[in-house]
Amino acid sequence: MNQRSLPAAIALLLAAAAGPASAYDLEDWPVHYTFGDGTDIGLTGVYRYDINEFSDDRRPNGSETFADAHTNRRKELGLVLKKKGVYDAIVDYEFQGKAWLDTNLRVQSKPFVGRDIGAFRFGYSKTPVSFEGVTGTKATSFLELALPAQAIFEGRRTGIDWQFERPAYIANVGYYWGQDLLGDNDGTTFAGRFAWTPHKADGDVIHLGIAASREDRDGTTDGRGVYHDPGVRIGTPPETGLTPVRLVDTGALAKADRVDRSGLEALWIHGPWSVQGELLRADVSRFGGNPDFSTRGGYVFGSWVLTGESRPYSGGNTGNLKPKGKWGAWELLLRYSELDLDDGAVQGGKERDWTLGANWYLTQHFKVQANYIQAISDKGNLPLDPRIFELRAQIYF
Repeated sequence: MNQRSLPAAIALLLAAAAGPASAYDLEDWPVHYTFGDGTDIGLTGVYRYDINEFSDDRRPNGSETFADAHTNRRKELGLVLKKKGVYDAIVDYEFQGKAWLDTNLRVQSKPFVGRDIGAFRFGYSKTPVSFEGVTGTKATSFLELALPAQAIFEGRRTGIDWQFERPAYIANVGYYWGQDLLGDNDGTTFAGRFAWTPHKADGDVIHLGIAASREDRDGTTDGRGVYHDPGVRIGTPPETGLTPVRLVDTGALAKADRVDRSGLEALWIHGPWSVQGELLRADVSRFGGNPDFSTRGGYVFGSWVLTGESRPYSGGNTGNLKPKGKWGAWELLLRYSELDLDDGAVQGGKERDWTLGANWYLTQHFKVQANYIQAISDKGNLPLDPRIFELRAQIYF
């Protein structure tokens, strides 16, 4: 860590350490109000400050591939309106990246048809392929998603989806159309996710799932009236959030009219121990004589909560730990991930990352995370194996 970033890191940790003395005063934040009929209105938000430090990243010409950084990673604020068992609505915006997040209305079926046939959501929400991808951004176990999730997860789209949950399983089907709320990614997507959950109690979870989607991409016409064929680009930074540099990248895959995504996912939670992993694949169909392209990747990670708490699980996703003790909850993690972007004429490269992580949940609103990453990449004749240290302080509600 260089001299410029060291004071920032110390300041983060000192600010975090002040939390336990008043932890119980900070648990109940007045960010929502409940009316007499059960209608609840409130705010949701996330603030993150990150430090990224890189080493062993010199190219043959002596230049460094990455630039150290410490800055705001996320500034999110949303408005939530809900009535338990009837509906919930959210409008959420991320000011740091200038991007709309979840903006939708979900309606429960039972109050309207007399029995539970699932929940229907309308608006802008996450597509369901990738376990890490659909996990709430507040509750990420590591600072960033694993390599294949970053590269293959489609993200949010506008549409309608249906979710149906029973004690032993959960199903989700969605149809999405048009551009996203940033004006990108014209086309339509049909997607589904199913998970078998034979164990779904606090501290005792087994989740085995499968997900798939088909995205039909449309061409676009720019402001000058010029038509552009649909295309796809698949790549990712090495599990860091403060750099645009990608060690593996397909570049633009022109004339790509369809992307099929699929995934297998698994989660086991037993008391303070848990293991999570998934396999992801994307197949790009192209026209105009261009060869099709396929990519695949996967990750697995283990978690041990030293203070004895269990990772929460509900609705097919995991959440943040809720500390029970005065000094919060402590978690240690180890993740292995890999991504292969080499296929025929497209040589996007291969990468494997090992990540050692530590999380300190001071209260249910404060979290400090540290990751140490050893990335191992090979793209063409330029192998790069950078080491990365990441530190984050997060406030969330």
